[in-house]
Amino acid sequence: MARENARRIPGEPPRPRKRFGQHFLTDPRILGRIADALAAAPGDTVVEVGPGRGALTAALLDRVGPGGRVVGVEVDRDLASALRARYGHSPAFELVEGDFLAVDIGTHVAGPFLLAGNIPYNITTPIIFKALDAPRATRMVLLVQREVAERLSARAGSHFYGALSANVQAVAAVETLFGVAAGAFSPAPKVESAVVRITPRADPVVSPAEEPAYRAMVVRLFSFRRKQLCRAVREAFGLAASDAAGILERAGVDSTARPEVLAPADFARILRAWER
Repeated sequence: MARENARRIPGEPPRPRKRFGQHFLTDPRILGRIADALAAAPGDTVVEVGPGRGALTAALLDRVGPGGRVVGVEVDRDLASALRARYGHSPAFELVEGDFLAVDIGTHVAGPFLLAGNIPYNITTPIIFKALDAPRATRMVLLVQREVAERLSARAGSHFYGALSANVQAVAAVETLFGVAAGAFSPAPKVESAVVRITPRADPVVSPAEEPAYRAMVVRLFSFRRKQLCRAVREAFGLAASDAAGILERAGVDSTARPEVLAPADFARILRAWER
């Protein structure tokens, strides 16, 4: 199969690739607002997910200054080549050519760091969970599909609240900052976008050791989101009705409630009661 950028004219910016879900943000005002929302200061380290053609990279480099670092993780080799040509002279820029989902961020940063990116909409959820793994950024600002932003910041019981909401909010606070119209991109996506800020909680409702089991449990329970909890727990874990009721009683959670109305702390109590 011919590569999508095989006919690129020398010196021409790499064209977007559909298989990578690429939509390049071109509005300088929006790029500046994203960099401002990250609040990077001189000397900070920023990991940028998918820097693409480097438009946001420029704004980030300006804010961290010569004493800071921007570590760009780019999977597209044509874009990586263009980034080297554009920023390779800067001691503040480091390019990691590879898939962010497979890169060990800990080998490229030492100490606290921030994270930013216009991330591909087709793999948004895996990227967010990867970003929440250790080492975890002290603050993240991401450009995502508007519907995902609504799900990330939704409150328990609301229309958009679901497994993604409960899983992310268990360990982080989420703010939807502003919307971004499709016309701000090249090519324009078929959906609206929004910028979110994710800040790890000082008081997460689950420990790092509990996170994998918590995530799996929340996803399973939300497959029964409108059923009463006693039945949801029974069916999700293959338990007798009495055992499911006992778990919910120990957790202090109403057995007639539904998963869609539970806060992350409620799910955490169910997890601990179930493990006991």
